[in-house]
Amino acid sequence: MRTTLDERVRSAVAALLHATGESQTELAGALGVSQAQVSRRQSGTAVWSLAYCDAVAVHYGIDPLDLLAGPTRAIETLPARRRRVPGSPADAAGPAAVQDGGA
Repeated sequence: MRTTLDERVRSAVAALLHATGESQTELAGALGVSQAQVSRRQSGTAVWSLAYCDAVAVHYGIDPLDLLAGPTRAIETLPARRRRVPGSPADAAGPAAVQDGGA
């Protein structure tokens, strides 16, 4: 069965949230929307528009086409500085520490 574009984007966003240690609330703040709006998009109740896909890609430092390609490609292209390192001091400090110059 073929994965839809909506499913690929939702999976890619979930993978990016996990890889960076960010919460939906933190992503929502970066996008200028509410956490509930991110939650609706992630649950499939609402869709990620192309404009928001572009904003998500910019936020994570990846190409929008890599986001649309799905979670594997999105994670492969995620800059190392954005990745959380489990067990590191930056991981204990939260995702902002990683974003601001951690591993």
